[in-house]
Amino acid sequence: MRTWLSILLLTVSCYPVWPRTANEWKSRIIYQLLTDRFASSQSSGCSDLHSYCGGTFKAIISRLDYIQGLGVNAIWISPIPVNTPNGYHGYWAKDITAVNPQFGTEDELKSLVSECHKRDIWVMLDVVANHMGNQRHGDWNNFTFFTPFDQQAHYHAFCEIKDFSNQNQVEVCRLADLPDLDQSNSFVDSTLRSWVSSTVQKYQLDGLRVDTVPEVPKEFWSQYSQSANVFTIGEVFNGDFDYVAGYQGPMDALLNYPLYYKLLSAYQKQQSMRSIHDGVTTERSVFKDVSILGNFIDNHDNPRFLHGNSQYTVLYNALVYIIFAEGIPIIYYGTEQGFTGGGDPDNRAPLWPHYNSNHVIYQFISKCVHFRQRLGSSLYGSSQVERYVDDQFFSFSRGQVLMCTTNTGSSQSVRRTITYHPYKTGDREFNVLRCSLTCIYTAYMVITCILYTPCGILSYTWSSVLVLVFT
Repeated sequence: MRTWLSILLLTVSCYPVWPRTANEWKSRIIYQLLTDRFASSQSSGCSDLHSYCGGTFKAIISRLDYIQGLGVNAIWISPIPVNTPNGYHGYWAKDITAVNPQFGTEDELKSLVSECHKRDIWVMLDVVANHMGNQRHGDWNNFTFFTPFDQQAHYHAFCEIKDFSNQNQVEVCRLADLPDLDQSNSFVDSTLRSWVSSTVQKYQLDGLRVDTVPEVPKEFWSQYSQSANVFTIGEVFNGDFDYVAGYQGPMDALLNYPLYYKLLSAYQKQQSMRSIHDGVTTERSVFKDVSILGNFIDNHDNPRFLHGNSQYTVLYNALVYIIFAEGIPIIYYGTEQGFTGGGDPDNRAPLWPHYNSNHVIYQFISKCVHFRQRLGSSLYGSSQVERYVDDQFFSFSRGQVLMCTTNTGSSQSVRRTITYHPYKTGDREFNVLRCSLTCIYTAYMVITCILYTPCGILSYTWSSVLVLVFT
């Protein structure tokens, strides 16, 4: 009896907890990669960024140590269907029933997910339900080469989105000439929902990033998310807080584009940091749950942060915000290696051979992310409290952790006195990243911090933590 009981307990304890919930995703830090651009068996670069460069599922497995060293515990990979020519990014589906052979086989994808799960790295798949791939220009009514949507009835009548303020046009017309699926067609609706359900189950996926969300009616997304039965985070490429927030419900969460633009203004463009205050205040009033929004400063659809401002110190400050602020942090591949690419496709350069785990940005992200992981739910389970803001300085806390950031760059020193903080008289700090810092906790519970060199500070105060990044 004891032998059978031991076997039963061992079986139960080893069986994966699945599917993952939105609440569980709060513990994740996502590393976004393009499957074709992250890792390859070849060592040379890529001669044409508009086409395939050679990245594969199998090669990603060979670089999991690199990903794990960064401290992240989830990856977001590209859409997997067979694509029309040059669809290296995965967004131009030709046949949704088959895996893109450029990336690998079904078994290799299963192996990737399995190897990630062994390391407690969750896998998020990018999915597309709005459109299919490219057609021959002008031959807009020929759908015979698509699978399974090969009939004209599966698509909206040809028109192009010319006015993004016209929601009906956004939902029924073509984005970038891509054939627009008609989700009101019963075959399209049931096939898309069946596909996402079976794909999630077949590969044991932990979450989905959903492309082109506002181009499809909300009613469809509600049903699609139910069929997926995993965490969904949608792309609404728009800076309007109210508009984007309207899709939380049909989706569990959204990529936080409205706050992204505020962060670019404050850090990259070095405009007033008060824009962060404005953004956080607004998003709390319109979103159902800000704690599961995806925070980012780089992605595949926008010029890289360092393209607009080459100062690493400013980047560090922006990274501290997304890593420690309320929401799910998303790090785009190449940021950790100082990539500076502009618009598409320059922001999608292959990572190989740049796997330098000693790069200063890699090390900075790794220290911050590992520290966030050690804090666990005491951080991601706590709300964000603003402590100080002016044009050059923004400070906030979560639980007993204090973050201070600035946008002044590496040429100036910064001094601020913070009277509203989570600490008590007598608390002491310990510098983790070893920088020139003076912090004084007075009898009047005032913190004065002066920092003269560019760095990031992670400092303990007994059971508390002080996190500072400025110049």
